Amino acid sequence: MLSSVTSSTFRAGALCGALSGLLIALSGLVEAFTGETSATSVPLALAPAFALPLLTALHQRQAPAAGSLGRTAAIMNLIGLGLFGGAAFASNLVLFYLDEDVVDAALTGPTVPALIGSAAVFAVGCALFGAAMIRARVFPRVPSWGYAVVLPLFAFLTALPDSLLTSALHVLVGVILMWLSAALWRTAPGVEHTTDLTRVPV
Repeated sequence: MLSSVTSSTFRAGALCGALSGLLIALSGLVEAFTGETSATSVPLALAPAFALPLLTALHQRQAPAAGSLGRTAAIMNLIGLGLFGGAAFASNLVLFYLDEDVVDAALTGPTVPALIGSAAVFAVGCALFGAAMIRARVFPRVPSWGYAVVLPLFAFLTALPDSLLTSALHVLVGVILMWLSAALWRTAPGVEHTTDLTRVPV
C-alpha cells in the first residue's frame, strides 16, 4: 500500500496535523487566562478539519502493520471526527454568539442526544485508532497512548464549563497531534516508491 502513497501525501497530512494541533494548543493556552473568546472559538471550530488529512495519512503510513484493526479503527475515527468536528464548528461559531436563552431553546429534541452520540463515536474511534498505533509500533508510543486515552476524555470533558482542566486538555491534545505530525513528517522523505516500514523511535 505504501508504494502507491507519495511522500508529499504524508507531508501534507503532517502539515495539516501540525496546524490543527497548534490551533488547539494555542487556543487552550489563551483560554486558561481569558476564558473562551471569539479569538479562540474560531481556531477551535476550524481545527478538526485540518485533523482529517493527518488521520488519513497516519492510517496510510501504518496500514501494513496495523492490519484489520487499523482499517476498522480508521473508518470509525474518520466518522467520529466528522461528527465531532461538525459539533465543534456549530458550538464555536454558532452557539457561542447566541444568548443563553436562545441556546437553551435550540438544544431540544434530538439535538443533545445527537451531540452526545457524536462525542461517543469520536471517543471510541480515537481509542481504537490509538490502540492500532500502539499495536503497529510505527509511531512513538507516548503520543500513541495519548491519542488512545486523552482524546476520548477530551471528547466529553470539553463540554464542561471553561476551567484550567479543559484548557490543559486542549493544550495536551494539541501537543499529541503535533508530535504525531512530526513523526509522520520524519518518515516522509524515504517512503516514496517503497513498501518498507521505517518505524519511528520514541
